[in-house]
Amino acid sequence: MSRIFKEYKKLNLSQITIEISQYWKKHKIFQNNSNFHNKKNIPSYILYEGPPSLNGNPGVHHILSRTIKDILCRYHMMKGKKVFRKAGWDAHGLPVELNVEKNIGITKNDIGKKISVKEYNNFCKNFVNASLNKWKLFTDKIGFFVDLDNSFITYNAKYIESIWWLIKKLYNKNLIYKGFTIQPYSPAAGTGLSYHELNMPGTYKKVEQLSPFLKFKAIKNTLPDKFKNISGDIYFISWTTSPWTLPSNTALAFGYDIDYVLVQTYNTYTFLKENIVFSEKLIHKILLPSQFYSVSNNILLDYDVKNIKKNKKIPYLIIKKFKGKEIIHSKYEQLLPWFKPYRNEENAFQIITGNFVNVNEGSGIVHISPTFGMDDFSASKKYNIPLMLVLNEENIPVPLVDFQGKFIKNFPHGFSEKYVKNEFYTNQKKVFSVDQEIILFLEKEKKIFRTEKHIHFYPHCWRTEKPILYYLLNSWFVKTTEIKDKMISLNKKIQWYPDFTGKKRFDSWLRNTKDWNLSRSRYWGTPIPIWRTEKGDEEIVVGSIKELFFEIQKSIKYGFMSYNIFEDFLLDDMSDDNYNKIDLHKHILDKIILVSSKGQPMKRESDLIDVWFDSGAMPYAQFHYPFENKEYIDKNLLFPADFISEGIDQIRGWFFTLHAISSLLFDSIAYKNVVSTGLVLDQNGRKMSKSKGNTINPFDLIDNYGPDAIRWYIIFNSEPWENLKFNINEIHTIINKFFGTLYNIYSFFVLYANIDGFSYKEKENFNEYIELDFWILSELNTLIQKTDNYYANYNPTKVSRLISSFVLDKLSNWYVRLCRRRFWKEKYTKNKISAYQILYKCLTVVAKLISPIAPFFSEKLYVDLNSVTKKDNFKSIHFTSFPNYDSNLINKKLENKMLLIQKIVAMVFSIRKKNKIKIRQPLQKLLILISDKKIRFQLKQSSDILFQEANVKEIEFPSSYKSLEYTKHIKPNYQFLGPKYGNETQKISEIIKKFNQNKIREIEKNKKYVFFMGEKKIVLSLEDVKITTEYIKGWSVLFDSKFTIALDLRITDLLWEEGFVRELIRHIQKLRKDRKYNVIEKIFVYISVKGDYLSQNKTQIILQRNKDFICKETLSVDIFLQEKKTEHEEEEEIYFEEKFILYMRILKVENIKK
Repeated sequence: MSRIFKEYKKLNLSQITIEISQYWKKHKIFQNNSNFHNKKNIPSYILYEGPPSLNGNPGVHHILSRTIKDILCRYHMMKGKKVFRKAGWDAHGLPVELNVEKNIGITKNDIGKKISVKEYNNFCKNFVNASLNKWKLFTDKIGFFVDLDNSFITYNAKYIESIWWLIKKLYNKNLIYKGFTIQPYSPAAGTGLSYHELNMPGTYKKVEQLSPFLKFKAIKNTLPDKFKNISGDIYFISWTTSPWTLPSNTALAFGYDIDYVLVQTYNTYTFLKENIVFSEKLIHKILLPSQFYSVSNNILLDYDVKNIKKNKKIPYLIIKKFKGKEIIHSKYEQLLPWFKPYRNEENAFQIITGNFVNVNEGSGIVHISPTFGMDDFSASKKYNIPLMLVLNEENIPVPLVDFQGKFIKNFPHGFSEKYVKNEFYTNQKKVFSVDQEIILFLEKEKKIFRTEKHIHFYPHCWRTEKPILYYLLNSWFVKTTEIKDKMISLNKKIQWYPDFTGKKRFDSWLRNTKDWNLSRSRYWGTPIPIWRTEKGDEEIVVGSIKELFFEIQKSIKYGFMSYNIFEDFLLDDMSDDNYNKIDLHKHILDKIILVSSKGQPMKRESDLIDVWFDSGAMPYAQFHYPFENKEYIDKNLLFPADFISEGIDQIRGWFFTLHAISSLLFDSIAYKNVVSTGLVLDQNGRKMSKSKGNTINPFDLIDNYGPDAIRWYIIFNSEPWENLKFNINEIHTIINKFFGTLYNIYSFFVLYANIDGFSYKEKENFNEYIELDFWILSELNTLIQKTDNYYANYNPTKVSRLISSFVLDKLSNWYVRLCRRRFWKEKYTKNKISAYQILYKCLTVVAKLISPIAPFFSEKLYVDLNSVTKKDNFKSIHFTSFPNYDSNLINKKLENKMLLIQKIVAMVFSIRKKNKIKIRQPLQKLLILISDKKIRFQLKQSSDILFQEANVKEIEFPSSYKSLEYTKHIKPNYQFLGPKYGNETQKISEIIKKFNQNKIREIEKNKKYVFFMGEKKIVLSLEDVKITTEYIKGWSVLFDSKFTIALDLRITDLLWEEGFVRELIRHIQKLRKDRKYNVIEKIFVYISVKGDYLSQNKTQIILQRNKDFICKETLSVDIFLQEKKTEHEEEEEIYFEEKFILYMRILKVENIKK
């Protein structure tokens, strides 16, 4: 017995996923196609997997990037390439630590006190291992073919050793250094941040800040001579958005060439005369017009003071104008004299200049706090201004704010140990902020000119979402600024999708790059492999475990170490078992004391390496380079990557760190092609977050809808780099519309193929092909050509849309629908065989084209089809080659002609819908008015399709409208008549409305019409009127840019009868389907009529006249017209134009009682 194709009762994508997953595991589909760790088979297409952070469960947004990566890898595999795709996991860093601290109920300050560093790191390791299991499950469920068995994880000793090697190479090339600089610092996270972390999406948040204009009192004897004759005190007006930094002020910055004014006015509180200095350009922003007005001399200034309280406005007089450079090195009194710099105090509290001073806001005078501002710090170094550092109890100089974001102890006036930002309080919410309290204090001291509310964007920590501070840190840096030009140049070799992401956004980021802060004051991560003496005069950078082993041996000789922590480690043994013996984390390495060349003890620098360096090092560390697999990098076997893809935010994250490290150390790009994906938002366009309650569990999503539907929805809905508004309801649409249609085509095919025993054993016979066959083959090969191009150019969205259009509009709604009768034929003719072969080919090709996007469903389709025909010798569709298009089968003229036919039919359907005429109701005549003779000839050749689809008896192709009867309507165009004729417009309008058909045709023909109104000659132009055409006698007309169709809507009795029969056949077929009768089973039909005598008689006559035709079409043995409605649950009600109702039921022949 020959094999038959599998048939299914309904589409169930979730069940298909389970079945295919088991099939893949049973036949080891991935393993058999991905033995890339076999060195004899070097891959020709390389994916670098951006290691996701194991800081918790995967989110719905991770489906996007993993789907994109999987699609492109599957495509290139089908193109005959050996694909390298190794999974990787980012196990370190702040995100993991914050989750662990939350889970066990501690803060960073508890580590080393309530819990040891070793215990804490073990908690972190256990946490990421638990997350890893969920991520592996997620990866399997979403269908991401990636090597999980040979994956890398960043906490692994081999991985860390490779990072050490990179750090040492940077050190040897003089590309890293240690220094005090102002860096972004997160008190909530307890660590410094790099500038790329500071520029993650959403880190800058809009805040409203109280911003005072402060009065710094000048020391007059330090001012230039021109100021010494000014009577009264002089105040420099400076504006700040960070009042908490004022105790740390040590300078004021003017603009070197900015114009300043010394203004005499009256204090708004005391009404006493005072002198203030600020930028001339900002005079109206400081002396608000609503409160101040200008006077021209001292007399007016003194006179008007009497009227201040009455007028509520204060006069001011400009006394001096000068440039900022004229006042350099002048001094002022300390605003808040609570602390003094521990050294170099004599240089504090003086005027300097800075190119960062602008006159767009503020006062043109910038308050300088070198311990809390980057520009401030740089300017202070230039002018030898001291930092506001004080000696603590250990005699160590420290800033006035500690690492937790609090003022230090011994702060006066109740400010001691208060947080400088309210957001840093964890257990209580302060009513007044430190900023407010400082402003209130300064107001009492009469040191504030005025205060305003200022809205601006302030940086926040990317993980804690709490404010950062710019803080003086002693950190290790990578000299990325030194190779900025190289990075910019190498970026031009990378192909970005979309293009502007690389040419604009990434290029801009590189041009504005700053040195990379490597240091992180945390516990769970890769330790910086640098040991230094206490004085910092000697240091050693360790680049391997072997090197560290020998350094420990030296230390043992000097008595700094009693034993070698790595004594069980076998040098030069690269086995995983050997490396698993050791742990290279902080709690181990901090025990190691090395010895300097001068015999001094050296302790490890306590910080960890930025976790972004971990991920940026993955091209090398994943192979344990250079200790193993050296040829992978040095011979460019697995470097650089052909493709990477992550979210757009990684421009300043992973994309940058990959590029920076490869540029610094290998003078190379790290990747050739990159797709930056957009954000996944909720259906209202909001960012998904737990606090908003709009997150979606990806596991539930996959279980409910199947990965294929989600993958197809994500790819189809928007291009990868665009933001996606995720709407679950649209997944239902995808399932029903695309997958449902493809499933129905398959079901249709196997239903009749199994009846006829088709298994593709016959040879293809082009002589039996009809025009529709050549057309669908042309469209299929065009589809192959275009999808291949779009896949190759990293645009799977256009692929999905092309395939969807082909399946829905061309294959299902056109080819299969128009060819149904070929499959229904009882005889197994050559023509019928050709139809089977072509539909089979379409199904298998479509399955292959969608397989990168919908790997489970395509596999099911392919296996079910190929298991019968054995056309391919592959167990999986993912082993097959990407289809090749046959240019000889592509016929653009035929495609264009069929597109025109489809357009004509669509317009016919539109007219029918508008006039409430069913498609099954035949109409008499269709006119297609088209001027192009060639197209008219082509359409006449395919008129059989037009007859069938338009459901008309006659089709004509006139070249003009003469064959249509019509009437013209005219009305005034007031837009033109009004301006021409003014008050006479109404009279003229009444005359126009009375024009007969001849007059309307005359004005159309001559473009004007002349008549007299009394003695006045009126000349109407065509623009003065609006003319419309109404086609009469039952015709409806529809226009297109290239042609016009006219449809005769008049329905004769004979046409109505034919429509009635067709509608009856449709309902009988529907009943057969609803009762789940086999397509070859014979039936009896029972009909009764509810209506008057005429309706019953009419129905009887129609049934008698068309009985044989109806029976043949529906496989009915007989049709019985019953006088009365029988009470059967299975009866179907059919309404005919509200005239009468048919009641119908069917029975299989075998069910009839004898």
